Parts: sequence; structure tokens; C-alpha cells
Amino acid sequence: MALSAQQIPRWFNSVKLRSLINAAQLTKRFTRPARTLLHGFSAQPQISSDSCFLQWGFKTYRTSSLWNSSQSTSSSSQENNSAQSSLLPSMNEQSQKTQNISSFDSELFLEELDELPPLSPMQPISEEEAIQIIADPPLPPASFTLRDYVDHSETLQKLVLLGVDLSKIEKHPEAANLLLRLDFEKDIKQMLLFLKDVGIEDNQLGAFLTKNHAIFSEDLENLKTRVAYLHSKNFSKADVAQMVRKAPFLLNFSVERLDNRLGFFQKELELSVKKTRDLVVRLPRLLTGSLEPVKENMKVYRLELGFKHNEIQHMITRIPKMLTANKMKLTETFDFVHNVMSIPHHIIVKFPQFLHRKYRI
Repeated sequence: MALSAQQIPRWFNSVKLRSLINAAQLTKRFTRPARTLLHGFSAQPQISSDSCFLQWGFKTYRTSSLWNSSQSTSSSSQENNSAQSSLLPSMNEQSQKTQNISSFDSELFLEELDELPPLSPMQPISEEEAIQIIADPPLPPASFTLRDYVDHSETLQKLVLLGVDLSKIEKHPEAANLLLRLDFEKDIKQMLLFLKDVGIEDNQLGAFLTKNHAIFSEDLENLKTRVAYLHSKNFSKADVAQMVRKAPFLLNFSVERLDNRLGFFQKELELSVKKTRDLVVRLPRLLTGSLEPVKENMKVYRLELGFKHNEIQHMITRIPKMLTANKMKLTETFDFVHNVMSIPHHIIVKFPQFLHRKYRI
């Protein structure tokens, strides 16, 4: 049964009220759309049902009013027009209310998004997200090899590129731990520049640092002071470079020790300053090694082999390694050359290579 023109506005207002209540309930149900956004999805508040219903209601009301106007008198037509004109402002107000609700919900959404706590590592994730996670292997708490740390340490990676043999350094746990604590830019770069200034070439840095990894624990200013001391003793830059290459631990010794070693050889062998300098340039490990073999061999040459002091001077300045030769091998070689081959002392002094060669005895 068709509604009269007077009943239509009352029916329409009641239905409009019910749609507003339903829209409010839907808004309450979706007060936290931000959670779906965390997984890559977007949610828009849907309150367009009421506006759609308003359009449908307006069309229905308009159709009914037209049908009734064809069968009613001119007075009822005027009432219908008045009712129609009074209804239009209410529709504009309803559209404005809908826009206000949408903007209000958007503000609530942004506020709730700001108030959300950060993602927790304990938050469950889907299997697809878990597959996409690429995690670096954890550092071992303890290891017997530096190989386990190379992928995680820029310092170790650059040392390997320089030619440093980490397999030899890792045999010394203290040195290995030191390298793991060092920063390449802060701790190693300046040391490399210093070594290059001393005279170590780029292709020699790897071998040098493999042997003397302890140099990283030395203060750079102390190293510069030791080089300056050698220059003050008239060692040329080429001499210092040659000594450091042959005896990598030379710069690890203090100025006092270097000075004492130079004084020992000059006094013990009664050599001039120039000959002492030439001696240690040719065999710089005399400054870094133990003095016991040197003292022992000096006694052997004098007491057991029967050489005079000036003869010893001549031999060791020709072949400095005779100062550090093995005592047992030295006496066996001399016995074969002097007693079996019958070579006298003065010939051995003139050609000290006799005592420095290996013979099948």
C-alpha cells in the first residue's frame, strides 16, 4: 500500500536514523585499522552506505511524490512541494555530517597510528615473511681460528688483501684477540703509512705484518722516535729500510736497548763506529736477538779454535753470521777443514767461507 505525502517524510526520517546508528556501530567495530597496515594492507573507513541510502531514499521519495501528485488536488501538490523543499536542507546537513565523520575518523586513525608501540621481536609473523628474512650468521663466542670472524671484521678483510697470513697469527691468541679489537681506520691505517715512510714496500707489508703483528700494540710516536734515533747514528734511510725488512722486530725495541746493543758490539769486538754500523746493517738481528750465542762463539774462536782477536774481527766483518752460528756445527766444520783438509789458520781467516759451508763429514 502506497504511503501518503504526509507519511513519507516521517518514514524517511525514521529510516535515516537507523542508518546513522548502524554507521556508528560499524565505526566502533573498526576503531584500529592500523594493525592491518603493518602487514602491507590499507583500510579505509566505509561510511558511504548512509549517503547511498540517502540518494536511494531521495529517489524513492521523489518517485512516490510524483505518483501521488498526478492523482491529488492542487493543494496536495503544494504540500508535496513544501515538504520536498523542507527535505533538501536536511539532506545537505546529512552529507555535511557524513564528511565530518570521515574526517574525524581519519584523525583518530592517525593518532592511533602514532600511539602504536614499536614492533616487538616476539610478534608472530607469517611463514612467507619468515622465509624472506635474511639473517647474518652469529659470531661464535669462542673460536680457534680467525676464519670465523673474517666475514664480520673489516679489519681482517683488509689485512688479508694486504697479504697478511692470518693462519700464522691465530697461533698466538693474544695477537689474534688484538686484531679483533682494532679498527682499521683508527688503529691500522696510520701504522701502514708509517711503515711505507720507513721504506716497506706495498708488496712487503703482508709478510712484515705476519711476522711482526705485535707492532700494532706499539705507540706510533715511540716508533717514530726509534727511527729518529737510528738516523741520529748516521744510518741512512736505505739502511733503516733494509734493517727493518730483515729484522721486522727491530722497531719494537726501545731506544735504550738499541743504544746498548750498538755499544756492546763496538766495545766487545773493538770495532770502529763505521764498521759497527755496517755490521748491524748486514745482520740487523744482532740488535734484536739474544747475546748469549754471540758471547759463546767469541769464546770458541779464541779458546777452542785458536784465532787471534784481529783475525776474529776480520772474519766477522766479512761474514757476520759467524757470530750467531751453532757452536757444535762450528767446531765440527773447523775440525774437518783444519785437521782433515789441513788448511791453516791464515787461509781460513782470508777465506772465512770455509767455516760457513756444509761438508759431508
